[in-house]
Amino acid sequence: MNRGDEDGPRGGRGGVNLPALRGHNDALVLDLLRGAGAAGLGRGELADRTGLTPQAVSKITARLRAEGLVAEAGREPSTGGKPRTLLRLVPGARHALGVQLDRDELTAVRVDLAGRVLERWDAPLDFGAGPDAVVEAAVRAVRRVTDPAGPPLGVGVAAPGPLDWRAGVLGRVTGYPQWEGYPLREVLAGRLGAPVRLDKDTNAGAAAGAGFGDGSSVYVHVGTGLGAGLRLGGEVYRGARSAAGEFGHQVLSLDGPPCRCGARGCAEVLCLAAVARGDSARAARIVGEAAANLVALLDVDRVLLGGRVVAAAPEAFVSGVRAVLASRSLTPVPPEVSLSPTTVAQGAAELALSPFFGRT
Repeated sequence: MNRGDEDGPRGGRGGVNLPALRGHNDALVLDLLRGAGAAGLGRGELADRTGLTPQAVSKITARLRAEGLVAEAGREPSTGGKPRTLLRLVPGARHALGVQLDRDELTAVRVDLAGRVLERWDAPLDFGAGPDAVVEAAVRAVRRVTDPAGPPLGVGVAAPGPLDWRAGVLGRVTGYPQWEGYPLREVLAGRLGAPVRLDKDTNAGAAAGAGFGDGSSVYVHVGTGLGAGLRLGGEVYRGARSAAGEFGHQVLSLDGPPCRCGARGCAEVLCLAAVARGDSARAARIVGEAAANLVALLDVDRVLLGGRVVAAAPEAFVSGVRAVLASRSLTPVPPEVSLSPTTVAQGAAELALSPFFGRT
């Protein structure tokens, strides 16, 4: 039997779980069509990129079209034969929700399959009020942005770290001991009746845009704290214990001021002190020095900047970080520095979309 008839890859695969394989292959096709945008892709190119047989791709795309997830995007230029049909993702066919729980603010969004924001709601939040109050606020926010026409694919939640993203449990969040060990993902999933994915706010920032390239980047977030999310090889890197990206607690000055983490001279305490003085240039230089350390270790392609402090002085931060990276670069071409095109709340929604596109 040709396994291509069962949505299998070229060469066949014995003893496979066919429903799981079909779901995996559907996700591969959807992810490629998402990346292609409105221009779409032909079935032949989908077969080449996925390694699936043309027959399997035809069956998958027919199924996805019947579900309203895929539509025609026009015709390929003719090379002498009959022009082939191009296919595209239908962004409005499904949606997901994203929630950012900051220390003093909550943001909730609804996004389509392309990650575009369809609705947004912001409200004050006191993270220190404890789990019960914060859960109630999150549930209200989700209800505000939920589409009454249908349930979401899932809800992504971005919260201050540290936390265990696999278990969905908060860790020892600096300054908020009452959160340690709280099963936030389980509680919210029970209240919302929808799949919930929980991750650090910085990882959500790095996740925004996942699926639109396989390069490596660092997302640096400057808000009520200083942190970073890593996207390596197109995937968010969290580390063996979900602790990757504690960017703000690099020690830059051995005899510096005490940090709330217990160390002295951390990048976070130095940066936030400069922000409090209104010295954006100094704050940007500190962020740049910390980013340069990370770039020297990981050799990433891009450094993206986000968070409310950056939004208040974008040019100062972009130019300041860029100057430090250029001066400390160990390669002829330093990494690109730019503002993040998306928000943490959008990144949280991306976390909820990721399984749909076969990503982690």
